[in-house]
Amino acid sequence: MSARVVHFEVPFDDAERARAFYRKVFDWQIQEVPEMQYNMVSTGPAGPDGMPSEPGFIGGGMMQRQAPVDKPVITLAVDDIDATSKAIESNGGRTLGDKMAVGDMGFAAYFTDSEGNLMGLWQNA
Repeated sequence: MSARVVHFEVPFDDAERARAFYRKVFDWQIQEVPEMQYNMVSTGPAGPDGMPSEPGFIGGGMMQRQAPVDKPVITLAVDDIDATSKAIESNGGRTLGDKMAVGDMGFAAYFTDSEGNLMGLWQNA
C-alpha cells in the first residue's frame, strides 16, 4: 500500500519500531544514515540519485524525536481509508474516530502511528 505526501519529517522514540511500522503499512523505503543520525525516506519510485522519479511522490526523513521536530503534522493520500485503517490498527497504530466526508471532494481521517504521532489520511471521492 503506497501513500503520497507533500513533505514531512517524522520523529520517533524507537527507530526500529517506527521503521517497521512505515515499511509495513505504507511500503516506504527507508535508508539509515548513521553519520547524520537520520533516515532517508522514499515514499515511491526513486531514481539513482534518490529523488522521486514520478510526479506526486516526495522524499522525506525520520529522526529521533527532539525539539523542534517533536510532532509531525502531515497528510497521506491513500486509495482506501478503510483498508488503510485496518493495516494501521494491525501494525501498532490507532485510528481516531471515523472517516469524514469533505464535501464531494473526498474523505479524511486521523490516526496515530506506532510512535503516537498525529497524522492524517486523505481519500479522493
